[in-house]
Amino acid sequence: MAHTVTPSTHGDTESTSQTDPFRYGWRYVPHLLPNGTTTFDQIPLTLEDVLHPEEGDFIVQNEPHNRLCNYLFSVLRAQVAHDPTALVLSDCRIAWDVPGLRPFGPDIAVIFGVREHHYWSTFNVGDEGTRPALVIEVTSPDTWHLDLDDKVDGYERAGVPLYAIADIVPRREQQIPQLLGYHETPTGYEPLAPDERGWLWLEAVQLWLGIDGDQVWLFDEASRRIGDYTDLAIANVEAEARAEAAEVRIRELEEELRRLRDHS
Repeated sequence: MAHTVTPSTHGDTESTSQTDPFRYGWRYVPHLLPNGTTTFDQIPLTLEDVLHPEEGDFIVQNEPHNRLCNYLFSVLRAQVAHDPTALVLSDCRIAWDVPGLRPFGPDIAVIFGVREHHYWSTFNVGDEGTRPALVIEVTSPDTWHLDLDDKVDGYERAGVPLYAIADIVPRREQQIPQLLGYHETPTGYEPLAPDERGWLWLEAVQLWLGIDGDQVWLFDEASRRIGDYTDLAIANVEAEARAEAAEVRIRELEEELRRLRDHS
């Protein structure tokens, strides 16, 4: 299926990045010296390398991208924790069993039916006998078009049933995040229809991917926003403070009651 991509309008930021050969990232390649010792050369990554990474590649991402990926990873891990065959991967290379389709490194991949858990650097779907049920990509300023175009075709060929995109890169016609999705049908990928709020229902994990204000969040079936670790930590501190204040107040009331009894 054909996909269209809106031209980028990042202006000065993108122009500046073009002067940095390592703007996409780098890999270290061993180099044997004449004296028999080995050194490592730092080689800049190309866009093709970002699309099809090798183990050990360092791909540059910005803070909003990393923050959202960390949030999605932690919430989705908790969501499928009851299933011992479930696996959530982040920035892990996935090799496909489709001839001619090179590996991708999804921001988030949710996989079910995993027979045995390992410390994967590359998850080979042919060897493991299962493939991602859900992939989520978060766009970045210099590589967003890969997520919106190349990877749509790639994940369709790979047989990924559900592919969601959190497009957080501001462009002239899009100043707030937007959500895009594709789902597998008998005739290939079709756009996943959002609800009236613009949210996407992620059937594989029984969660909504939605937007609240200008931020992307996950929501439960009742549309309750699922907070990140920082939110939970703050809520726990506040709950402990309220509990301590309540205990102090109870002790004060008990002391006041004893004084009243003593004077009666």
